[in-house]
Amino acid sequence: MDLDAFRTLLTPAGHGALDEAVKILADGADPVAAASALRRSHPADLAAAALTQASLRRRAEAKFGPDAAVMYFTPHGLEQATRPEVAAHRAARIQAARNRTAGIRAAGEATAQAPGEAAGESEGGPAVLDVCCGIGGDLLALARAGCSVNAVDLDPLTVEIARANVAALGLSSTVEVRTGDAAMADPGGYDLLFADPARRGASGRTFDPKAYSPTWPVVLDLVARAPAACLKVAPGIPYEFIPEGAEAEWVSYRGEVKEAAIWTGMGSGGRRATLLPSGATLTESGAEAETGPVSRYLYEPDGAAVRAHLVAEVAALVSGRLVDPRIAYITSDRLVRTEWASRYEVTDVMPFSLKRLRAALRERRVGTVTIKKRGSAVDVERLRKDLRLSGDNSTVIVLTRIAERPFVLLCQPVTSTDG
Repeated sequence: MDLDAFRTLLTPAGHGALDEAVKILADGADPVAAASALRRSHPADLAAAALTQASLRRRAEAKFGPDAAVMYFTPHGLEQATRPEVAAHRAARIQAARNRTAGIRAAGEATAQAPGEAAGESEGGPAVLDVCCGIGGDLLALARAGCSVNAVDLDPLTVEIARANVAALGLSSTVEVRTGDAAMADPGGYDLLFADPARRGASGRTFDPKAYSPTWPVVLDLVARAPAACLKVAPGIPYEFIPEGAEAEWVSYRGEVKEAAIWTGMGSGGRRATLLPSGATLTESGAEAETGPVSRYLYEPDGAAVRAHLVAEVAALVSGRLVDPRIAYITSDRLVRTEWASRYEVTDVMPFSLKRLRAALRERRVGTVTIKKRGSAVDVERLRKDLRLSGDNSTVIVLTRIAERPFVLLCQPVTSTDG
Protein backbone atom coordinates (compact mmCIF):
# COMPACT_ATOMS: atom_id res chain seq x y z
CA MET A 1 0.00 0.00 0.00
CA ASP A 2 1.34 3.43 -0.92
CA LEU A 3 0.67 6.73 0.82
CA ASP A 4 -1.98 7.94 -1.63
CA ALA A 5 -3.91 4.67 -1.40
CA PHE A 6 -3.89 4.84 2.37
CA ARG A 7 -5.09 8.45 2.41
CA THR A 8 -7.99 7.40 0.21
CA LEU A 9 -9.02 4.99 2.97
CA LEU A 10 -9.44 7.97 5.31
CA THR A 11 -12.06 9.60 3.05
CA PRO A 12 -15.80 8.89 3.39
CA ALA A 13 -15.58 6.63 0.33
CA GLY A 14 -12.62 4.86 1.89
CA HIS A 15 -14.48 4.32 5.16
CA GLY A 16 -17.36 2.82 3.21
CA ALA A 17 -15.08 0.47 1.28
CA LEU A 18 -13.29 -0.59 4.46
CA ASP A 19 -16.56 -1.29 6.29
CA GLU A 20 -17.73 -3.36 3.35
CA ALA A 21 -14.43 -5.26 3.20
CA VAL A 22 -14.63 -6.07 6.91
CA LYS A 23 -18.15 -7.46 6.45
CA ILE A 24 -17.19 -9.52 3.39
CA LEU A 25 -14.26 -11.15 5.21
CA ALA A 26 -16.39 -11.71 8.31
CA ASP A 27 -18.87 -13.62 6.16
CA GLY A 28 -16.09 -16.03 5.22
CA ALA A 29 -15.37 -15.04 1.62
CA ASP A 30 -12.01 -16.17 0.26
CA PRO A 31 -9.61 -13.42 -0.93
CA VAL A 32 -10.42 -13.81 -4.63
CA ALA A 33 -14.19 -13.72 -4.10
CA ALA A 34 -13.83 -10.82 -1.67
CA ALA A 35 -11.81 -8.79 -4.18
CA SER A 36 -14.35 -9.47 -6.95
CA ALA A 37 -17.26 -8.46 -4.74
CA LEU A 38 -15.62 -5.24 -3.59
CA ARG A 39 -14.58 -4.19 -7.10
CA ARG A 40 -18.21 -4.19 -8.17
CA SER A 41 -18.81 -1.10 -6.06
CA HIS A 42 -15.36 0.48 -5.65
CA PRO A 43 -12.30 1.26 -7.82
CA ALA A 44 -9.75 -1.55 -7.96
CA ASP A 45 -7.05 0.31 -6.05
CA LEU A 46 -9.44 1.32 -3.26
CA ALA A 47 -10.84 -2.22 -3.08
CA ALA A 48 -7.32 -3.65 -2.74
CA ALA A 49 -6.37 -1.16 -0.03
CA ALA A 50 -9.60 -1.81 1.89
CA LEU A 51 -9.20 -5.59 1.74
CA THR A 52 -5.58 -5.35 2.88
CA GLN A 53 -6.57 -3.20 5.83
CA ALA A 54 -9.56 -5.40 6.74
CA SER A 55 -7.34 -8.47 6.70
CA LEU A 56 -4.74 -6.77 8.90
CA ARG A 57 -7.42 -5.72 11.37
CA ARG A 58 -8.53 -9.33 11.73
CA ARG A 59 -4.95 -10.39 12.41
CA ALA A 60 -4.49 -7.53 14.86
CA GLU A 61 -7.38 -8.59 17.09
CA ALA A 62 -5.17 -11.09 18.93
CA LYS A 63 -2.73 -8.34 19.86
CA PHE A 64 -4.82 -5.15 20.08
CA GLY A 65 -8.23 -6.51 21.07
CA PRO A 66 -11.21 -4.19 20.42
CA ASP A 67 -8.92 -1.31 19.37
CA ALA A 68 -8.00 -3.29 16.25
CA ALA A 69 -11.45 -2.61 14.78
CA VAL A 70 -10.65 1.09 14.29
CA MET A 71 -6.87 1.03 13.87
CA TYR A 72 -4.75 0.92 10.73
CA PHE A 73 -1.71 -1.27 10.07
CA THR A 74 1.02 -2.38 7.74
CA PRO A 75 2.18 -6.02 7.87
CA HIS A 76 5.59 -5.12 9.32
CA GLY A 77 4.06 -2.49 11.57
CA LEU A 78 1.66 -4.99 13.08
CA GLU A 79 4.38 -7.59 13.57
CA GLN A 80 6.78 -5.14 15.21
CA ALA A 81 4.24 -3.25 17.33
CA THR A 82 4.46 -3.70 21.08
CA ARG A 83 1.64 -5.61 22.75
CA PRO A 84 -0.65 -3.09 24.49
CA GLU A 85 -0.10 -4.80 27.86
CA VAL A 86 3.67 -4.40 27.58
CA ALA A 87 3.39 -0.83 26.30
CA ALA A 88 1.01 0.05 29.14
CA HIS A 89 3.46 -1.40 31.68
CA ARG A 90 6.25 0.82 30.37
CA ALA A 91 4.02 3.87 30.20
CA ALA A 92 2.95 3.31 33.81
CA ARG A 93 6.61 3.13 34.89
CA ILE A 94 7.30 6.42 33.11
CA GLN A 95 4.31 8.13 34.70
CA ALA A 96 5.19 6.74 38.14
CA ALA A 97 8.74 8.05 37.83
CA ARG A 98 7.40 11.49 36.90
CA ASN A 99 5.02 11.41 39.87
CA ARG A 100 7.86 10.53 42.24
CA THR A 101 9.95 13.39 40.87
CA ALA A 102 7.04 15.80 41.16
CA GLY A 103 6.37 14.64 44.72
CA ILE A 104 9.97 15.20 45.76
CA ARG A 105 9.95 18.64 44.14
CA ALA A 106 6.64 19.56 45.79
CA ALA A 107 7.92 18.41 49.18
CA GLY A 108 11.00 20.59 48.78
CA GLU A 109 8.91 23.59 47.79
CA ALA A 110 6.56 23.05 50.73
CA THR A 111 9.50 22.98 53.13
CA ALA A 112 10.74 26.28 51.77
CA GLN A 113 7.34 28.00 51.99
CA ALA A 114 6.05 30.10 54.81
CA PRO A 115 3.60 28.46 57.24
CA GLY A 116 0.11 28.20 55.80
CA GLU A 117 1.31 28.65 52.21
CA ALA A 118 0.21 25.82 49.88
CA ALA A 119 2.63 24.02 47.60
CA GLY A 120 1.94 24.44 43.92
CA GLU A 121 0.57 21.49 41.94
CA SER A 122 2.88 19.66 39.61
CA GLU A 123 2.55 20.21 35.89
CA GLY A 124 0.88 17.75 33.53
CA GLY A 125 2.17 14.36 32.51
CA PRO A 126 5.69 13.68 31.24
CA ALA A 127 6.73 15.11 27.89
CA VAL A 128 8.02 12.18 25.83
CA LEU A 129 9.93 12.15 22.55
CA ASP A 130 9.10 8.88 20.77
CA VAL A 131 11.57 8.21 17.94
CA CYS A 132 10.95 5.42 15.42
CA CYS A 133 7.31 5.39 16.55
CA GLY A 134 6.06 2.92 13.94
CA ILE A 135 2.28 2.56 13.72
CA GLY A 136 2.00 3.89 17.27
CA GLY A 137 1.73 0.94 19.65
CA ASP A 138 3.81 2.61 22.34
CA LEU A 139 2.77 6.20 21.76
CA LEU A 140 -0.89 5.21 22.22
CA ALA A 141 -0.08 3.68 25.62
CA LEU A 142 2.00 6.71 26.58
CA ALA A 143 -0.83 9.08 25.69
CA ARG A 144 -3.37 6.98 27.59
CA ALA A 145 -1.10 7.11 30.65
CA GLY A 146 -1.20 10.90 30.59
CA CYS A 147 2.01 11.65 28.71
CA SER A 148 2.39 14.37 26.11
CA VAL A 149 4.03 12.68 23.12
CA ASN A 150 5.98 14.06 20.18
CA ALA A 151 6.50 11.12 17.84
CA VAL A 152 8.88 10.82 14.89
CA ASP A 153 9.30 8.24 12.16
CA LEU A 154 11.29 8.30 8.93
CA ASP A 155 8.63 6.64 6.74
CA PRO A 156 5.79 8.96 5.58
CA LEU A 157 3.27 6.11 5.25
CA THR A 158 4.01 4.88 8.75
CA VAL A 159 3.61 8.43 10.09
CA GLU A 160 0.25 8.77 8.35
CA ILE A 161 -0.91 5.47 9.84
CA ALA A 162 0.24 6.47 13.32
CA ARG A 163 -1.67 9.75 13.00
CA ALA A 164 -4.78 7.90 11.91
CA ASN A 165 -4.52 5.56 14.89
CA VAL A 166 -4.09 8.46 17.30
CA ALA A 167 -7.18 10.14 15.83
CA ALA A 168 -9.24 6.94 15.77
CA LEU A 169 -8.62 6.40 19.49
CA GLY A 170 -9.31 10.03 20.46
CA LEU A 171 -5.78 10.93 21.55
CA SER A 172 -4.91 13.74 19.13
CA SER A 173 -4.92 16.42 21.83
CA THR A 174 -1.77 15.03 23.50
CA VAL A 175 0.08 13.50 20.55
CA GLU A 176 1.93 14.98 17.59
CA VAL A 177 3.32 12.67 14.91
CA ARG A 178 5.73 13.95 12.26
CA THR A 179 8.05 12.65 9.59
CA GLY A 180 11.69 13.00 10.55
CA ASP A 181 15.05 11.37 11.03
CA ALA A 182 15.53 10.09 14.59
CA ALA A 183 19.22 10.93 14.34
CA MET A 184 18.31 14.62 14.00
CA ALA A 185 15.96 14.70 17.00
CA ASP A 186 16.85 16.65 20.12
CA PRO A 187 15.73 14.81 23.27
CA GLY A 188 17.03 17.50 25.62
CA GLY A 189 13.74 19.37 25.79
CA TYR A 190 11.71 16.38 26.96
CA ASP A 191 11.32 14.52 30.23
CA LEU A 192 12.05 11.19 28.55
CA LEU A 193 13.22 9.71 25.27
CA PHE A 194 11.48 6.55 24.08
CA ALA A 195 13.38 4.83 21.27
CA ASP A 196 12.35 1.76 19.31
CA PRO A 197 15.00 1.36 16.59
CA ALA A 198 14.02 -0.78 13.62
CA ARG A 199 15.29 -4.34 13.91
CA ARG A 200 14.48 -5.50 10.40
CA GLY A 201 16.78 -5.26 7.40
CA ALA A 202 16.52 -6.31 3.77
CA SER A 203 17.05 -9.97 4.71
CA GLY A 204 14.54 -9.98 7.57
CA ARG A 205 14.65 -9.47 11.31
CA THR A 206 18.05 -8.75 12.80
CA PHE A 207 19.20 -9.60 16.32
CA ASP A 208 22.45 -7.64 16.08
CA PRO A 209 22.18 -4.17 17.69
CA LYS A 210 24.88 -2.96 15.29
CA ALA A 211 22.39 -3.54 12.47
CA TYR A 212 19.58 -1.52 14.07
CA SER A 213 18.23 1.56 12.31
CA PRO A 214 19.19 4.14 13.49
CA THR A 215 22.57 2.58 14.14
CA TRP A 216 23.51 1.67 17.69
CA PRO A 217 25.98 4.59 18.12
CA VAL A 218 23.25 7.04 17.05
CA VAL A 219 20.78 5.47 19.49
CA LEU A 220 23.28 5.69 22.34
CA ASP A 221 24.01 9.32 21.48
CA LEU A 222 20.30 10.11 21.74
CA VAL A 223 20.10 8.28 25.07
CA ALA A 224 23.15 10.16 26.39
CA ARG A 225 21.53 13.52 25.58
CA ALA A 226 18.19 12.68 27.20
CA PRO A 227 17.37 13.36 30.88
CA ALA A 228 15.88 9.86 31.00
CA ALA A 229 15.32 7.21 28.37
CA CYS A 230 13.60 3.93 27.64
CA LEU A 231 15.13 1.96 24.79
CA LYS A 232 13.18 -1.00 23.41
CA VAL A 233 15.47 -3.83 22.31
CA ALA A 234 15.28 -7.51 21.42
CA PRO A 235 15.25 -9.96 24.39
CA GLY A 236 18.47 -11.55 23.19
CA ILE A 237 20.52 -8.36 23.32
CA PRO A 238 24.10 -9.17 24.39
CA TYR A 239 24.95 -7.80 27.81
CA GLU A 240 27.92 -5.85 26.48
CA PHE A 241 25.52 -3.53 24.61
CA ILE A 242 23.77 -2.40 27.80
CA PRO A 243 25.15 1.02 28.84
CA GLU A 244 26.91 1.20 32.17
CA GLY A 245 24.57 2.25 34.96
CA ALA A 246 21.41 1.45 32.98
CA GLU A 247 18.67 -0.91 34.07
CA ALA A 248 17.87 -3.77 31.72
CA GLU A 249 14.35 -5.17 32.04
CA TRP A 250 13.03 -8.33 30.40
CA VAL A 251 9.25 -8.63 30.11
CA SER A 252 7.30 -11.87 29.85
CA TYR A 253 3.64 -11.92 28.85
CA ARG A 254 1.72 -15.06 29.83
CA GLY A 255 4.91 -17.08 29.99
CA GLU A 256 6.49 -15.85 26.74
CA VAL A 257 9.37 -13.37 26.75
CA LYS A 258 8.26 -10.54 24.50
CA GLU A 259 11.03 -7.97 24.64
CA ALA A 260 13.56 -6.10 26.72
CA ALA A 261 13.93 -2.45 27.62
CA ILE A 262 16.96 -0.45 28.69
CA TRP A 263 16.17 2.33 31.16
CA THR A 264 18.44 5.26 31.98
CA GLY A 265 17.92 8.16 34.36
CA MET A 266 15.12 6.39 36.26
CA GLY A 267 16.74 4.19 38.88
CA SER A 268 19.81 2.50 40.22
CA GLY A 269 20.46 0.22 37.25
CA GLY A 270 20.87 -3.52 37.35
CA ARG A 271 18.69 -6.29 35.98
CA ARG A 272 14.94 -6.74 36.27
CA ALA A 273 12.40 -9.33 35.15
CA THR A 274 8.70 -8.52 34.94
CA LEU A 275 5.71 -10.82 34.48
CA LEU A 276 2.55 -9.63 32.80
CA PRO A 277 -0.34 -9.39 33.24
CA SER A 278 0.29 -9.74 36.99
CA GLY A 279 2.98 -7.04 37.10
CA ALA A 280 5.20 -9.10 39.41
CA THR A 281 8.80 -7.97 39.23
CA LEU A 282 12.12 -9.45 40.33
CA THR A 283 15.45 -7.66 40.67
CA GLU A 284 18.93 -8.86 41.41
CA SER A 285 19.59 -9.43 45.09
CA GLY A 286 23.07 -10.92 45.05
CA ALA A 287 21.65 -14.40 45.70
CA GLU A 288 23.87 -17.34 44.85
CA ALA A 289 22.31 -20.70 44.13
CA GLU A 290 23.87 -23.93 45.33
CA THR A 291 24.10 -26.99 43.10
CA GLY A 292 22.82 -30.38 44.17
CA PRO A 293 21.15 -33.62 43.12
CA VAL A 294 17.70 -33.74 41.59
CA SER A 295 15.01 -33.85 44.25
CA ARG A 296 11.29 -34.46 44.17
CA TYR A 297 10.36 -31.23 42.38
CA LEU A 298 11.77 -29.49 39.33
CA TYR A 299 11.23 -25.77 38.65
CA GLU A 300 11.63 -24.23 35.21
CA PRO A 301 12.10 -20.45 35.66
CA ASP A 302 10.19 -18.03 33.48
CA GLY A 303 12.19 -16.91 30.47
CA ALA A 304 12.33 -13.30 31.68
CA ALA A 305 14.16 -14.41 34.83
CA VAL A 306 16.51 -16.55 32.76
CA ARG A 307 17.30 -13.71 30.36
CA ALA A 308 17.88 -11.35 33.27
CA HIS A 309 20.23 -13.84 34.94
CA LEU A 310 17.95 -14.00 37.98
CA VAL A 311 17.71 -17.78 38.24
CA ALA A 312 19.43 -17.70 41.65
CA GLU A 313 16.74 -15.29 42.87
CA VAL A 314 14.03 -17.71 41.69
CA ALA A 315 15.87 -20.57 43.42
CA ALA A 316 15.80 -18.60 46.66
CA LEU A 317 12.03 -18.17 46.35
CA VAL A 318 11.50 -21.94 46.27
CA SER A 319 14.32 -22.95 48.64
CA GLY A 320 15.89 -24.71 45.69
CA ARG A 321 19.25 -25.41 44.10
CA LEU A 322 20.49 -25.81 40.54
CA VAL A 323 20.81 -29.26 38.99
CA ASP A 324 23.87 -27.91 37.17
CA PRO A 325 25.61 -24.54 37.68
CA ARG A 326 25.19 -23.59 34.01
CA ILE A 327 21.65 -24.86 33.43
CA ALA A 328 18.48 -22.95 34.38
CA TYR A 329 16.68 -25.84 36.06
CA ILE A 330 16.00 -25.67 39.79
CA THR A 331 15.26 -28.61 42.06
CA SER A 332 13.80 -28.66 45.57
CA ASP A 333 12.32 -30.98 48.16
CA ARG A 334 9.59 -28.40 48.73
CA LEU A 335 6.59 -27.61 46.60
CA VAL A 336 6.27 -23.83 46.58
CA ARG A 337 3.62 -21.94 44.71
CA THR A 338 5.25 -19.28 42.51
CA GLU A 339 4.46 -17.53 39.25
CA TRP A 340 8.17 -17.33 38.52
CA ALA A 341 8.51 -20.96 37.45
CA SER A 342 6.63 -23.89 35.98
CA ARG A 343 6.60 -26.81 38.44
CA TYR A 344 7.00 -30.54 37.89
CA GLU A 345 7.12 -33.59 40.10
CA VAL A 346 10.05 -35.79 39.12
CA THR A 347 9.28 -39.50 38.77
CA ASP A 348 12.51 -40.77 37.18
CA VAL A 349 16.09 -39.55 36.72
CA MET A 350 18.41 -41.48 34.41
CA PRO A 351 21.47 -40.95 32.20
CA PHE A 352 20.25 -40.38 28.67
CA SER A 353 19.87 -43.56 26.66
CA LEU A 354 17.32 -43.91 23.90
CA LYS A 355 16.88 -47.62 24.60
CA ARG A 356 16.40 -47.10 28.33
CA LEU A 357 14.07 -44.12 27.85
CA ARG A 358 11.95 -46.01 25.34
CA ALA A 359 11.66 -48.97 27.72
CA ALA A 360 10.64 -46.71 30.62
CA LEU A 361 7.92 -45.04 28.55
CA ARG A 362 6.65 -48.38 27.25
CA GLU A 363 6.48 -49.74 30.80
CA ARG A 364 4.41 -46.72 31.87
CA ARG A 365 2.19 -46.94 28.75
CA VAL A 366 3.03 -43.39 27.73
CA GLY A 367 1.61 -42.33 24.38
CA THR A 368 1.89 -38.54 24.67
CA VAL A 369 4.97 -36.57 25.72
CA THR A 370 5.97 -32.96 26.13
CA ILE A 371 9.71 -32.64 25.53
CA LYS A 372 11.76 -29.85 27.09
CA LYS A 373 15.48 -29.35 26.92
CA ARG A 374 18.26 -27.13 28.21
CA GLY A 375 21.92 -27.89 27.70
CA SER A 376 21.11 -30.92 25.54
CA ALA A 377 22.23 -31.63 21.99
CA VAL A 378 19.41 -34.11 21.34
CA ASP A 379 17.24 -33.41 18.29
CA VAL A 380 13.76 -33.22 19.80
CA GLU A 381 11.79 -34.08 16.66
CA ARG A 382 14.06 -37.00 15.84
CA LEU A 383 13.73 -38.26 19.41
CA ARG A 384 9.95 -38.01 19.25
CA LYS A 385 9.91 -40.29 16.21
CA ASP A 386 12.45 -42.71 17.65
CA LEU A 387 10.46 -43.21 20.87
CA ARG A 388 7.66 -45.01 18.99
CA LEU A 389 5.12 -44.06 21.65
CA SER A 390 2.05 -46.14 22.43
CA GLY A 391 -0.31 -45.88 25.36
CA ASP A 392 -2.94 -43.78 27.12
CA ASN A 393 -0.71 -41.95 29.60
CA SER A 394 1.33 -38.77 29.23
CA THR A 395 4.54 -37.41 30.74
CA VAL A 396 7.03 -34.58 30.45
CA ILE A 397 10.52 -35.47 29.26
CA VAL A 398 13.26 -33.06 30.37
CA LEU A 399 16.55 -33.37 28.52
CA THR A 400 19.44 -31.67 30.26
CA ARG A 401 23.06 -31.89 31.29
CA ILE A 402 24.29 -32.64 34.80
CA ALA A 403 28.03 -32.45 35.49
CA GLU A 404 28.79 -32.62 31.75
CA ARG A 405 26.72 -35.80 31.30
CA PRO A 406 23.42 -35.97 29.37
CA PHE A 407 20.45 -36.85 31.56
CA VAL A 408 16.74 -37.32 31.11
CA LEU A 409 14.09 -36.61 33.74
CA LEU A 410 10.53 -37.93 33.57
CA CYS A 411 8.08 -35.55 35.25
CA GLN A 412 4.44 -34.75 35.81
CA PRO A 413 3.23 -31.13 35.76
CA VAL A 414 2.10 -29.68 39.07
CA THR A 415 -1.11 -27.67 38.74
CA SER A 416 -1.29 -24.10 39.95
CA THR A 417 -3.75 -25.10 42.70
CA ASP A 418 -1.22 -27.43 44.33
CA GLY A 419 1.37 -26.36 46.86
